[in-house]
Amino acid sequence: MLKQIFISDAFAQVSEVAANPAAPENSFTSFIPLVLIFAIFYFLIVRPQSKKMKEHQALVKNLKAGDKVVTNSGIIGVITAVYDDKNQFEVEIAPDVRIKLLKNYVVQEENDEGDKVNVKKSSVTRISDKKNKK
Repeated sequence: MLKQIFISDAFAQVSEVAANPAAPENSFTSFIPLVLIFAIFYFLIVRPQSKKMKEHQALVKNLKAGDKVVTNSGIIGVITAVYDDKNQFEVEIAPDVRIKLLKNYVVQEENDEGDKVNVKKSSVTRISDKKNKK
């Protein structure tokens, strides 16, 4: 009697999936979470990043000599020359102290009305214009 209570006979059971192998609704519903993950990934990461990249490219494209900029490392200076062929700017960070940096390292343009930028008009040049005049 104890044998009948604790140990039951094993019978082969057939599940519904095994009985109906071509269940298209099961294969489709398994892809829904995967599609949702990719959609969330796109809207939270890819789309904002591409928008930010386009804004930065527009900022760099519109910079010209005389603009006050902040670099990626936090250096604030005034663009004194634009090297279009080399994809570089020459930035004056102190009187008579100039550095060259790649255009991609400019983070933002400063538009402080309180700060006066002292750049001599004669020192502001566009290098690509000089080459075209020769």
